[in-house]
Amino acid sequence: MQKLIELLKDGRSRTIEMLAEELGESTEQVNRDMEFLERMGVIRRTGYEEAQGHDCSTCGGCKDGQKCKSCAPEGGFKNMGHMWEVISK
Repeated sequence: MQKLIELLKDGRSRTIEMLAEELGESTEQVNRDMEFLERMGVIRRTGYEEAQGHDCSTCGGCKDGQKCKSCAPEGGFKNMGHMWEVISK
């Protein structure tokens, strides 16, 4: 699980499948580990804006529910993995 935590600390967005491949584990095992770490308060899921440090309410580029280029990647969020934050204790 330590290797999983180290991967999550780098701030990159990954799918569970990508994490499983990097770790040489099954997706089911990675899901179990992620759920355990979240229950233990080691990690938490974050939204894209929080992870990027961008405040959409003040950017002025987001209109009518559409994110500006500062808030959303090219092509939107459909292919992005989840973002997790390792909670420092």
